[in-house]
Amino acid sequence: MIVELTISDVAQFCRSFPPEGFYLSTETVRTAILEKRQFNILVPATGLKFDVFVLNDTAFDQSLFSRRKQQELDGGLNAWFATPEDVILKKLVYYKEGESDKHIRDILGVLKIQGSSIDLDYLAHWTNQLDLTELWHKVLVRSEYNNTDTDDLS
Repeated sequence: MIVELTISDVAQFCRSFPPEGFYLSTETVRTAILEKRQFNILVPATGLKFDVFVLNDTAFDQSLFSRRKQQELDGGLNAWFATPEDVILKKLVYYKEGESDKHIRDILGVLKIQGSSIDLDYLAHWTNQLDLTELWHKVLVRSEYNNTDTDDLS
């Protein structure tokens, strides 16, 4: 999900996800807003996890926000979601910052599920703009050969 939040929005936002059905840390949301990072919302009953991206004031995030898609969830709740391409790009950014293999596994999962529907031109544009082209090509090679036995991207 992609959200535009300020510190003053935290309490109301967190109330939208009652503890009976969701796990969401108010402090984590505050920190994510201050650091312009992502946070997670967990649904313990199903094991479902939502990555929530906090909107930054960059050209890329503005593009991501303008491309978001609204979807209805169970129970009639509507939420805005980043496109698969934008999730891939955010995960590449986070991998570059911290080299957590989880982000690469997430990208490979998106590629596997989305297949040929991925907009490779959009990804090429933004990986170039964000200085992620080399990393993106390594992920693509790994995906094409379905070599998931190693997390090494060097």
